[in-house]
Amino acid sequence: MAFPAKYPSLNETTLSDGAKAILERIIRVAFPHRNFPDGAYQRMRDKIVAEAESSTWFRVVLTQGLLTLDAKLADGEHFLELPQDRALAVLRSVQDLEFFGFIRRTTVLNLYADPVVLQVLGYEGESFSQGGYLHRGFDDLDWLPKARIEEAGEPLVETGPLPYQVRTESGTTAPGTPAAISGGSSAAAAAGPGPQSGVAADGRTQQPGAVQ
Repeated sequence: MAFPAKYPSLNETTLSDGAKAILERIIRVAFPHRNFPDGAYQRMRDKIVAEAESSTWFRVVLTQGLLTLDAKLADGEHFLELPQDRALAVLRSVQDLEFFGFIRRTTVLNLYADPVVLQVLGYEGESFSQGGYLHRGFDDLDWLPKARIEEAGEPLVETGPLPYQVRTESGTTAPGTPAAISGGSSAAAAAGPGPQSGVAADGRTQQPGAVQ
């Protein structure tokens, strides 16, 4: 003989429309993004419901967990009507319960993979199907200033790539510096005659990058 539960709602194993509305509110409160469209949260709600349907255990846990939220409130309050700060406090009080862990895990793995959410966040998605990143602005750094240097009170000048470097006993110096072109320096002696020593074969000083 089957005995009915004292509270008939405890027999519920499927989500009602009201429970689904509570689920969507939980996702919005736990993952607040003002610029996310409503559709993203609604699809996330449906995803959680679908995941729960594949497991009797999670379906029961989720259904009963959603029903307990209003039971935690006093004076006939409803979770759907709470302001954001109070709704968040309620979720903090149930954050260790299994139904909320199921909601949180599923949302983390799926909400930020929603194509519309990716567009809002400015992520273009994987590159393989679009031919890679090479010709799609991979090296666009318009938001960074060009490299600039200041030498001994001289005005700031823009710098470009150096054609080569000369290694000295004290480190690596750029072509054109005194250590690189000094005839008596260890750098010139180590490099030997030639363009990279800063001295041309006929003894004339060679400017960096000049073609003889």
